Amino acid sequence: MKTRVLFVILAICLGTASAQQFTNTNDSVVKMVKAGMSDSIVISTINSQPAHFSLTANDLIALKQAGVSDAIMSAMIAKSSPAAAPSAATPPRSGEYPTDIGVYYKQKGVYTELQPEVVNTKTGGFLKSLATDGIVKGDINGNIQGEHSPTSITSPLEFLIVARDGDDPIEYQLLRLHAKSKYREFRSVTGGVFHASTGASRDAVEFKSTKVAPLTYNITLPAPLAPGEYGFIPPGAFTSRNLASSGKMYTFTLVE
Repeated sequence: MKTRVLFVILAICLGTASAQQFTNTNDSVVKMVKAGMSDSIVISTINSQPAHFSLTANDLIALKQAGVSDAIMSAMIAKSSPAAAPSAATPPRSGEYPTDIGVYYKQKGVYTELQPEVVNTKTGGFLKSLATDGIVKGDINGNIQGEHSPTSITSPLEFLIVARDGDDPIEYQLLRLHAKSKYREFRSVTGGVFHASTGASRDAVEFKSTKVAPLTYNITLPAPLAPGEYGFIPPGAFTSRNLASSGKMYTFTLVE
């Protein structure tokens, strides 16, 4: 009996015998509220029927003064809000890409993170192991313990960088490392600043980047790499440009 009465009230408020063909408006919502219908019934009607609401600040104030609850107004707003479309400038992140910040390599269709190693550096001077190499003042000289990286990979190479917000992939450096008996070493740019316009690249390997998802970049190498030791240095990896410092490098050994 109670259900039948509710349907009769609903038909009167909407002014039609066929609720399925009715378009809800601000007035119809106010009528349902003033008829004593519960929030759940009004919200169900809003969600199930076509609607054309006016929801300016003045309209919302008028609805509130008419006794329409915040929950009902929220349902009206949600009904009127179009689904957000993906931005062409910022493509959605595909599920195939990792999301944690780092450098990754892809082999057999799976992305695996390159494990970072601690690298000790010194600018404006010499490391003992490099003292006889005639390094120009201002070079960044790096030293990593161990003859080989813990990560070995094979060609073809496919890398991915997931950057921090605010970082650019051109701020990363890919460096060829010179393997010694107990360590690996490299010489970077002169001038003491990575990617300085006046700096001369030493062991840097050029690469191109393509954005494939937010903060995610596919790395393309212009030419095949020779087998050996390599590493990616992220921006901000070192705390000083003029003194001995330490940071991290994402390393790998390329095997034939």
